[in-house]
Amino acid sequence: MFLQLMQARKSKNAATDALVGIWAIALSAFVIATLYFARDLLIPLALAALLTFLLSPVVSCIERWIGRIATVLLVVLMIFSLFGAAGWVLTNQLVDLATKLPQYKDNISVKLQSFHAPKSVAFTKFSDTLQELKKELPGGPAPEITQEAGKPETTVASPPNSPPLPVQVIETSKANPIELVKLIIAPLLGPIGTAALVFILVVFMLLERQDLRNRLIRLIGQGRISATTHALDDAAHRVSRYLLMQLLVNVTYGTVIAVGLSLIGLPNALLWGAFGTVLRFIPYLGPWIATILPTMLALAVSPAWTMPVLTLALFVGLELILNNVMEPLLYGVHTGVSSIALIVAAVFWTWLWGPLGLVLTTPLTVCLVVMGRHVPRLSFLSIVLSDEEALTPAEECYQRLIALDLNEAGEVADAYVKANSITALYDSVFIPVVTAAEIDRRREALDEEQRLSVEQGVRDLVEDFATRIPQELKIDATQIAEEPTPPPRSRVRVYCLPARADRDELAGVMLTQLLALHDFDALNASAKLATGDLIELVEKASVEIVCISVVAPSTVIHARYLCTKLRGRCRKLKIVIGLWGATENITDATRRLRDSGTDEVVVSLAEAVEQITKQASSLNALV
Repeated sequence: MFLQLMQARKSKNAATDALVGIWAIALSAFVIATLYFARDLLIPLALAALLTFLLSPVVSCIERWIGRIATVLLVVLMIFSLFGAAGWVLTNQLVDLATKLPQYKDNISVKLQSFHAPKSVAFTKFSDTLQELKKELPGGPAPEITQEAGKPETTVASPPNSPPLPVQVIETSKANPIELVKLIIAPLLGPIGTAALVFILVVFMLLERQDLRNRLIRLIGQGRISATTHALDDAAHRVSRYLLMQLLVNVTYGTVIAVGLSLIGLPNALLWGAFGTVLRFIPYLGPWIATILPTMLALAVSPAWTMPVLTLALFVGLELILNNVMEPLLYGVHTGVSSIALIVAAVFWTWLWGPLGLVLTTPLTVCLVVMGRHVPRLSFLSIVLSDEEALTPAEECYQRLIALDLNEAGEVADAYVKANSITALYDSVFIPVVTAAEIDRRREALDEEQRLSVEQGVRDLVEDFATRIPQELKIDATQIAEEPTPPPRSRVRVYCLPARADRDELAGVMLTQLLALHDFDALNASAKLATGDLIELVEKASVEIVCISVVAPSTVIHARYLCTKLRGRCRKLKIVIGLWGATENITDATRRLRDSGTDEVVVSLAEAVEQITKQASSLNALV
């Protein structure tokens, strides 16, 4: 009956999980479809929100003196006037470049001829064969007719049945004015309308930004006002700081490019500087596009190779300086988006919204990451998109041990020790690994053989560290300073006893190793021994301190029983109980253990070493 109930509960949970998965897929498809089909409305909204984030700090600083309405109108007019003036100048630059391009025809042909591949016998034969085959194919070029000396020139008539080529005559002088308007003005109406809509939205968003923020908090918060406020403030801070710093970097980039290209002698240097400023907003691809266009023009303009080389060197050198010096200093707080996630997001938003989606990639992705950090149901966004570690060191080590890859698990442990200490490795990595293995076995996510394999892997790593600590790791004075102060010269004997399971014994192995580093005479008992045998070992060893190990998720029942028995046989014995990895009900467990005769209760190996050191000092003081 019990088994049937368990199976029914499992099938019900499986059906519920399947429905949740179907609902998540359907919701994701609906959101993506909405983003795609409503892009004509959403793109202006996104652009307006982007400009609002960018201009809000400026408006907040100025509105103290001249009021909000005047400040918003002034700032927006200045920004759009700047855009209009820049567009006018760049248009003139493009027209000037178009008129100059025919002058570079000779240089272009010389450069193309210099790229011809070297001729060889095999390549020449292959080329001749292709030319002969082209002549044999229908519609191929007519064979050349050579004229013999003394004979009149002959011509080859076209086949009689060949159809005449259609000729389309367009009379531009009689074109309908309405058609001319459609051909010339209609394509401009869309961008002009989008710009006007963005202008209006930016004005109203800046005027009502506080009201919009409060409405978003009420709409999204729904009882979680503090978390929603923190999420919005985090997103606004990250996006605003990123946009301001990126604008500063890109303007500097474009200015240096314009000045540098002007000194090199490249025509229309102002145009390429402006293009560099705009294109650098596009992640990863923008700087490459900004580099290729001027370099190609330099190849066309200059008869020599000096100008193209200098142009390429200017772009590459400036990009290296910005990426390695200027951006780390200015950005400070990173956007929090991983590189691979930003590339995937760029592809996704470009597919949805075209080139404007590519420009909006970083701000939109940052907002998604912030939502994932503060909204529990959207936490998958933070996992997928953020630049945080995918797995903690303990999770990574556990995953490698499950995969039976002891070498990579050892590499994870080595890297952690170099950044921290041996004690931190055992407390923060190995103990959680053993705990996770037991929890997964109880959930039936691991079988008994896999659990034993994980514990054996941890045991092998601990034993390996025991042999390498004196030779390779060489714990220096800094690392020793992080550990508790060693006891006096009189060696104190400590016995580590497992409460019940093999994992308790394994924690004892770690503790004895750490105690040996601090000049203790430490022993560890086997988990296969009964309680009476453990007590006899303690009595025969004449130890002063006993540490009973309990690794979560084990309970303290067996530790209380063993502590009670030890206290009844050894009145002067100092007893320390380690609840390794315990995070819940610590106060209640400590009270119950102290009632059974325990002197100290600790939850980490570092704390155990510290308490044992204090107990040893008090014992030596009595001698």
